[in-house]
Amino acid sequence: MSDFDAIDSLLASVTPETELPEPHVRRELREQARLSKVQVARALGVSASTVAAWEAGRDPAGETRTRYGYLLEGLAAKFAEAGEPSDPEPDEPAPDVEEAPPADDPSGADDDVETLATPEPCVLCGEPAALRVAGFPQHLDPADCGSPAPAPASAPAPEPEAGPEAPARPDRRPHPATAKGGRPPARRAHRSADEPVGLIGAAVRAALADHGGDVAAATAALVKKAIPDAMALLDATRKGGRYDVIAHPWMPDVLKKQTSRGADQVWEARPKWARAELPSGEHEVTALDINGAYLSALKTHLPLGQLEHSAGGVGHDRRRAGVHLITPAHWDHEDVLPNPIGQRDEPGPLWVTEPTLRLLQRLSGPKYGLCDPPEIHESYTSGATEGLLEKFRVALKDARDTAIAEDDEVTLEYVKAMYSKFVSTMGESNYNREMYRPDWMHLIRSQAFANLWMKALKAHDEGLTVVRAMGTDELHVIGDWRKVFPEGRGVSEVKVKDVYDAG
Repeated sequence: MSDFDAIDSLLASVTPETELPEPHVRRELREQARLSKVQVARALGVSASTVAAWEAGRDPAGETRTRYGYLLEGLAAKFAEAGEPSDPEPDEPAPDVEEAPPADDPSGADDDVETLATPEPCVLCGEPAALRVAGFPQHLDPADCGSPAPAPASAPAPEPEAGPEAPARPDRRPHPATAKGGRPPARRAHRSADEPVGLIGAAVRAALADHGGDVAAATAALVKKAIPDAMALLDATRKGGRYDVIAHPWMPDVLKKQTSRGADQVWEARPKWARAELPSGEHEVTALDINGAYLSALKTHLPLGQLEHSAGGVGHDRRRAGVHLITPAHWDHEDVLPNPIGQRDEPGPLWVTEPTLRLLQRLSGPKYGLCDPPEIHESYTSGATEGLLEKFRVALKDARDTAIAEDDEVTLEYVKAMYSKFVSTMGESNYNREMYRPDWMHLIRSQAFANLWMKALKAHDEGLTVVRAMGTDELHVIGDWRKVFPEGRGVSEVKVKDVYDAG
């Protein structure tokens, strides 16, 4: 009997896991109660970013799950008593999603449109749509779509003020991912703010005032808070945007660190190349500094939603972006140009990012014919757009250009810190808890490497001797480089870093 008593005791200790509503319902309940993420987090003893992750599809466990379920059950009961729906009705209007990419989208409208074999519910009106635009099913012809016309760009909808979040709009439709049976992404709360560039100027003026005009002290203070200020700027530039910024999506294991101090499995193709032999004789080598490498790289194809796995020789869909397991072709031009995948000693397949794959495919095409195309074994991708961070990039670029024109080193250093730290901390970093996008971090950095590689190719094609390519912003050449690259401090220009003799 003692054995059975022990089993009974063990069974009694096992309790069913608390059922939780769907992620979008969790958010609707909190917003209807006019509770902010911070208020919920404080009550449950977790962080606000954890609450955001739960509303994006992650589930808590153990005692925390029980307490969270108790809160949600209580909120649902209150709204049921008051006769308020806790879940959006299926015939409600859609969120702010535009019909199609704008005409000036650099990726091209045709690249974003895909014909569906089986119609899916339109994210705007809910009726069956035969086309998918940037990963979401939509009607391209407004006459076919039952959704209201979008508001004019000159009169955007008012945004909620900072602090406790406003209740959900009664005309909100479930997110496209929910309509397709998936998990809705976590939308980052917008902060009330002025125009993006005005945010930067206001921060600089405030820092100078706080430090009595001490330029060094003000610059140090601004650089120290560059990460949260960059996130606030991102929020300001995303108002009225066509796509949500998904801050904490699920990530595959290849994008997770293998050890606490180690790296993940993605290879960024960072070049660290030096030419083995120079032409005979002595030569003057100019080390060129590529301005704003990471700033320019913000313009890259970024995945919008949760990465999805594909394998078995499915090829490459240019409407999507992510990371890919490939076997690169042999590179036969190491004597004059760096290998596009960088200096990698290990043979065999490797995980690379979208910019690296696109660079290899471009170089294998008929225009260049420098190598064979890479073999793609499997991928983790999502519907992508090249313009996701474009307003953010332009705001930083405009502030940088103005600072250079006005010889304003405080603003210049502040802006540099904002975009460089934004890129470097959006992965697994304790310095930026608002954004967890290791895929974006790898893609942006790889885009910077790809941009440098294309500059090396341009120099080679224009008759310069490429001597060295390093990281994202250093290119050493022999020859009249001013006929090839404009000189200056702008992001489309280069400046001299060093001049030395070699040979």
